[in-house]
This record gives sequence, structure tokens and C-alpha cells, in this order.
Amino acid sequence: MKILYPLVTLMMLLTFVSCNSKSGDKEEKSTAEQVVPELKIPIDSVDISKFYQTYPKLIKFQGDVSALYKKKNSTQLWQDNKGIVEFGSTLFNKYKGLEAEGLKANFPYNEKINPIFERISDNKLSQVDTDLMITNLYFYYAEKVFNGVDEKTSTSLQWLLPRKKVNYQVFSDSIFEHATINDDNKSKMFSQYYKLRDVLKKYREIEKKGGWKTIEAGEDFKNLKVGDSAATIAQIRERLSITGELKENNKSAVCDSTLIAAMKNYEIHHGKTPKNIILKEHIDELNVPVADRIKTIIVNMERCRWIDPELEKGKEYIEVNIPEFRLYLIRNHEISFVSAVVVGKAMTKTVIFSGMMNNIVFSPYWNIPQSIINKEIKPGMAKNKNYLAEKHLEWNNGAVRQAPGVNNSLGLVKFLFPNSNNIYLHDTPAKSLFERENRAFSHGCVRVAKPRELAIELLKNDPKWTPARIDKAMHAGKESWYTLKKKVPVYIGYFTAWVDRDGQLNFYNDVYHRDESLLKLLTEE
Repeated sequence: MKILYPLVTLMMLLTFVSCNSKSGDKEEKSTAEQVVPELKIPIDSVDISKFYQTYPKLIKFQGDVSALYKKKNSTQLWQDNKGIVEFGSTLFNKYKGLEAEGLKANFPYNEKINPIFERISDNKLSQVDTDLMITNLYFYYAEKVFNGVDEKTSTSLQWLLPRKKVNYQVFSDSIFEHATINDDNKSKMFSQYYKLRDVLKKYREIEKKGGWKTIEAGEDFKNLKVGDSAATIAQIRERLSITGELKENNKSAVCDSTLIAAMKNYEIHHGKTPKNIILKEHIDELNVPVADRIKTIIVNMERCRWIDPELEKGKEYIEVNIPEFRLYLIRNHEISFVSAVVVGKAMTKTVIFSGMMNNIVFSPYWNIPQSIINKEIKPGMAKNKNYLAEKHLEWNNGAVRQAPGVNNSLGLVKFLFPNSNNIYLHDTPAKSLFERENRAFSHGCVRVAKPRELAIELLKNDPKWTPARIDKAMHAGKESWYTLKKKVPVYIGYFTAWVDRDGQLNFYNDVYHRDESLLKLLTEE
């Protein structure tokens, strides 16, 4: 399969720390709990002139840059109060993919642009220069791919730029009106866009009819099971009948197996583990207003605009949806393998990328990052002369690595797809985390619940790599590398609303609190 980067790839959203970093165990305060004023950075002609005095190699873009900021009310384009916006991260990832298109990714100031996205804390530019540097990257990218920005190019790249803000109701109405159009040519957009557009129409109809009533569940609420009777049960029936989980509403206040089955269906499509009882957390989920669900759908429709429809023509690829905590192997347009994953905690570093898996490493070493050596290993050695041996660590040419085996932090196998953030898929000895609903615990890469099965699936067409041989390699205690005969695209995504292959709408928790930021980029709240 021919993969065209950067225009023919799935560029999605992921918040991860690099596998070469590690944070403490203390949880950061949720960004959702922080009230931060909206970021407003004025950028005028004086700022732009000073920028090009400092970075003269970019001066050919000065006219275009000046015109763009004038058009955008002389304020920042790529930053909000949480950092770089999704549009900026997507642009950078497309720039990093230029070499796969046979083009050189030689932006004149790589040493300035890379830290903005790859090592946020090391970005030494001012907020004004950060925004201007990204804008120059935008025009550099356009020049490389389209030989400059003209009217046609502007249309092709407009999704990379934050749009002109409009009132939310106007924005929502315009999308809803577009959703009523019978579009016979659905090859223009990523197909998920049209699926979300269809459910948007359904939810707008629900909104027009008044939405759904709040289910009453006070502090004294008790879990509900089959046989229980309560006024709340009748309210739950009405709520589930509105969105279709319950086909018929008999208005009974007695909990029966039909209601529990409907509730389980609801849980499955809202990222929950199905249970035989109805909990307070389920009531809270049911009480999310229809207007908020519509906003979530709209935000994810916007993300779909960033994806080229050519993606779906690929015969084989791996996709990971972070809020869903799941990995899918797609082969011949069908799901051939599914695994739960553990992903990174919400951190300060935002990474957007895709890659081409080229190697499987059995019984891998874990090469310890220098930051961990300085912060943890050296102090540990100073206190305990047997520290390295107890941690199954060893010196390796001045560095430290963890020996292969069941105690290795990467488990028994890892899957590599080169990317600038050194993120990969791997096994883990910490299996218990996969049993949790929220699996945003990792300090690094994507941990796979079924790594052995993934290796077997990826190598099933190679008769030399039988399951027995894979097992032997994974438990050999000696690192060995296998180069895939055909590289497999890997796409890491961030979708909080997704219509699955059965036509069911799924909502997932916004684990990195990204939806609100994106909605604010699109609307005036």
C-alpha cells in the first residue's frame, strides 16, 4: 500500500510524555478544574518586523505572514491558555512527514521549531515569536507541498488554520443545515465525518423536542438491580428510550432484565464496563445534556476534516483511539484484532503523529533515559550498592539498561514505528491496569494488553513465524529484532465521539480535556 505523507495520513491527537521521560507519581490538577483567562497575545507589524530581523532566512514569507495576522485581528493563531492548539500540532506532524513524500524537512530554523512541539519546556522563544515561528512553518509547508499559497492552496490548507469564530448557535445551526444535504459523493471527506453528521441530525431533532429530563438521584441514591422499585427507574426508562437503547418504554418503576440489558448497551457505548446494576455514575452520565452531546459530535466532526479519506483505502493499518483505550488492527477494511491499551496520563506535552511500524523486538532491553539515571538511579546507587542488581539493571557503555525478561518494564515484546517522540507499542508486566475503565496511567508509550496476539496477527502471513516461534523469542531472555517485510501504518487518534461499524454512536470521556479548547477555537463561548 502506498502511503502519502503528509496529506494522505490520519493525523490525530494524543497527549503523551515521551518514552524518554518520566514524571512523578503525584497527579496533576485536572485542567478542567482550572479557571484560566482566555489567552490574548497581540501581534502587530512591529512584532513581525522584529521577528524577521532575528530570523532573516524566513523573510520571504513576511508579506504573507503580515497579511494573515491582519486578517486574523492581529492576535495569536496557534496558542491558547493550555499551550499549542490542535491545529498547530497537526501542522507540525505533517511537516515532519515531508521526507516520506520525498521532500526534505529542512525548515531554516529547525532548532527553534522542534522544541515548541517535541520538548515544550525547552522552548526558549517568547509567546509572540512562538506563534510567528509556527506561522512561518505553515507557509514553508505550503511552499514545499503546493509551491506556495494561492487561492487553491488556501482551500486545501484552510483546516490547518483556526477558523473565524462565530457564535456557537450560528456555528451549530450551519453544521446542522449542512447535515441535511444529500451528499452523493462521500469520497470528499473521511467517512467518519458523514457518520457523525447523520447522528448530529438525530441529536438535533432530540434537542428540538426538548431533549431529556434530568434523572433525580440525590445523595441517598442506592444502586439499582433487578427487582428494585423506585421512581428513578421510570425516569431511566424514559431517558434510554429517547436515545434508542430501550426500544419500548413501558413506564414501569420496577427494574427488570430488559432495563438492565438496555443500560448495559448504554454503558458499552459510553466507554464503561457493563454491570448488572445501575450506579450513581451511570445516572450522572445519563444526565449529560443533549446540547453537550451535540458539542462533542461537532468537535469530532472538525477532527474528521483533518483526515484524508485515502486513509481508508489502506489494506492494513493499526489505529489507537486514546479516549477509548483500545487498539484496532484493520485488514481489508475489517477489524481483525482488538486489544485494550494503557495510555499516557494528561501531561504538559502534546504529541500528534503517525508512523510506519517496521520492527518487532522480542525480549527487549529497556534503555533507561538519562533523566531517570540522574534523578533516580544514581541516588539509588549512592544509598544501596546492590541497587542495579535488585532492579535488574546493568551498565552499558556509560548508560544504563534493564535486562530482558519478565521484570522488564517493556515486557516481552515491543513494536517500533519511528517517530520524533520515541513512542511505541509494548508489552508490560503491570497487567492489572487493563482491568480498569480509565486507563490513562502510563508515563510513556502505549501498553498493549495482548502483545503476543498482536505479534501473531502481524506475522500470520510469514510461515516462518509460528506462534511457537514467537513464544520462544518472547521468552528467550535475549533481545532479537525482526524487520517486517511490509511496513504497517500506525495512527494514534483522539476521538471522544465515534460511530462504529455497527452504526452505533459511542461517547468516550475527554481524558485530556481537549474538546473544550477545540470548541473555543471554533466558536465564541
